Amino acid sequence: MILSSSSGQDGDFPWWLVVAGVIAAVLAVIIAANDLYSQVFTIVSKGVLITIFVTLVGFALASGIGLLLALMSLSGSLILRQTARFYVEIIRGIPILVLLFYIAFVGAPSFVALWNWISAPLQDAGLIGEMKVRDLSLLWRAIIALTIGYSAFISEVFRAGIQSVDPGQVEAAKALGLSRFQRFRLIILPQAIRTILPPLGNDFIAMVKDSSLVSVLGVADVTQMGKVYASGSFRFFETYSVVAYIYLIMTVGLSLALRALERRMRQQQTGAG
Repeated sequence: MILSSSSGQDGDFPWWLVVAGVIAAVLAVIIAANDLYSQVFTIVSKGVLITIFVTLVGFALASGIGLLLALMSLSGSLILRQTARFYVEIIRGIPILVLLFYIAFVGAPSFVALWNWISAPLQDAGLIGEMKVRDLSLLWRAIIALTIGYSAFISEVFRAGIQSVDPGQVEAAKALGLSRFQRFRLIILPQAIRTILPPLGNDFIAMVKDSSLVSVLGVADVTQMGKVYASGSFRFFETYSVVAYIYLIMTVGLSLALRALERRMRQQQTGAG
């Protein structure tokens, strides 16, 4: 009975989407017709490219580090397992905003000091110049902070997906003489991706929203552009309504695309079965 009820809910007509679409269309008309809203949208939308850049680069780097951490946590080496567990547990316990400030104002100066100390002989010889803290842009400090923060969560997604693969298939691949890399590429990853994709997509959408935190460093994303305009014009309602509208368009659109992809993968799996 529970399964039947769940199936019925999944098959319900998406009235919420219709209502959301109507509201989005009405807001689009208001933005286009009203000079004030149109001006706000023009200014705020200039930060969309920065938001997309921060999200794509940060998520790609976080996924790479997360996969490495997942493989370390499943390694036969105790040192690698404990190192990965230490990283994941510590980073997951730090709020993203605190991590952002720490990387920007503690990590970056420390890195510059370390680099100057290591490269001192080259600097004395006149081969390279001394690095300044300002040489590390706030944009990249923000991306690094998001990368570190999300890599801990993404590593758990990869680990759970890899562990969901039937161990018998891995043993069969070993019996066929496949190498460790071949087993991972041909057997484990294609099956794990079905489990990994939904939570990984959710993390991507979450990063789109959390990318707004980079505005605290003055990075000119959507939120920062809205903050600057609102503080100068005192049009807080109009400005932040447009900011929220832009983020909703991006996140809801991504969510619908993710659901469509999941549905397609389920259909392919059912057809193959």
